[in-house]
Amino acid sequence: MRLIGSDGKQIGIVDINSALRKAEEEGLDLVEMSASANPPVCKIMSFGKYFYHKEKSVREAKKKQHVVQLKEIKMGPNTDQHDYEFKKKNAIKFLQQQNKVKFTIRFKGRQITHKELGFELLDKLQEELEDYAEIDSPPKHEVRSISMIMAPKKDTGKQEGQSET
Repeated sequence: MRLIGSDGKQIGIVDINSALRKAEEEGLDLVEMSASANPPVCKIMSFGKYFYHKEKSVREAKKKQHVVQLKEIKMGPNTDQHDYEFKKKNAIKFLQQQNKVKFTIRFKGRQITHKELGFELLDKLQEELEDYAEIDSPPKHEVRSISMIMAPKKDTGKQEGQSET
């Protein structure tokens, strides 16, 4: 195996018994760093300290990642202009936060006979939000509703006056 000393310098290729003996002399552990390499790479180090730093870096990476959520906005086929604008503004806010948005048009009673109003409303939303989002799943008709999912564009967070700090 290829052995790396506790100071980070390469010792060379040694057999496993002499590597274990050397680690024991220093009072440290022999840790396999890369099993797939030929020959395998091992390092003399404190395993507890190594494991702690590895877990700490995993926790830091987890803090910085963003979990994408699916936000739903519901409306009817006869939604007023003010309500439509308000819901569109909320959708833009969700998209800028890098969340997906599901638009659902719900039909009550006999409104279902005018499905084209729902599709027209979703087409209008699609056109007006094309700067912020792209279609993740196109409009599809379910039992008493039509829904469409939009995902944020990759550069959405940097638009509209938002700066990175």
